[in-house]
Amino acid sequence: MSRTVTDPAEAAGELAERFSRARSAVFFGGAGVSTASGIPDFRSADGLYHQRFAYPPETMLSHSFFVAHTEEFFDFYRERMVCLTARPNRAHLRLSELEREGHLAAVVTQNIDGLHQAAGSREVLELHGSVHRNVCQACEATYSAEWVMGTEGVPRCEKCGGLVKPDVVLYEEQLDERVLIASVRAISAADLLVIGGTSLVVYPAAGLVNYYGGSELVVVNRDPTPADAGADLVCACDIAAAFDF
Repeated sequence: MSRTVTDPAEAAGELAERFSRARSAVFFGGAGVSTASGIPDFRSADGLYHQRFAYPPETMLSHSFFVAHTEEFFDFYRERMVCLTARPNRAHLRLSELEREGHLAAVVTQNIDGLHQAAGSREVLELHGSVHRNVCQACEATYSAEWVMGTEGVPRCEKCGGLVKPDVVLYEEQLDERVLIASVRAISAADLLVIGGTSLVVYPAAGLVNYYGGSELVVVNRDPTPADAGADLVCACDIAAAFDF
């Protein structure tokens, strides 16, 4: 039966104890990890999906919308999906430290903001890609997020004039098979799985946690998730505060 704590200090103590015992822990995270860095999540009361736009965000972040309304896609993408001023918060930084200390084997993330790498994490499996990689669809030349943000309208390759697409997985697109396989391997081999900042409703990414067969499962999320019932510990509090140990 799971135990729930709501006090961030108590959660931090519990996490510290569990990570100290772990030798191959994996952190599986979502948008809630980056809210303390100023990047809004999607499904909370003040999240992206509850704001008003010309089209629903799910539509504007789909492959078919990208193809049919490319300029409108990039207007939304630049305004809402890229935040170059964001900096890693305590959760990102502590996860990086845990990796260096030999307690964390990998971060599996649904985020596209690159903040785990900015914090110093090395083994980061980005299920949905990254805004920091942008690829010409004709010649495969790559461009940075800063380059895309410095363009107007539909970004075109400086080498061949081809369309430059963010290397992010849109709705209706397949996840990268290599990243999926690596994520399954990491989660399957873990002795501690910490799920944080995710509602676990986006598939197939959320289904990866079902590959975990280790001894301890922890959920750190402000709102309830489908994994709570099977967790050993649920930390229902701010994730950045919970990782302040």
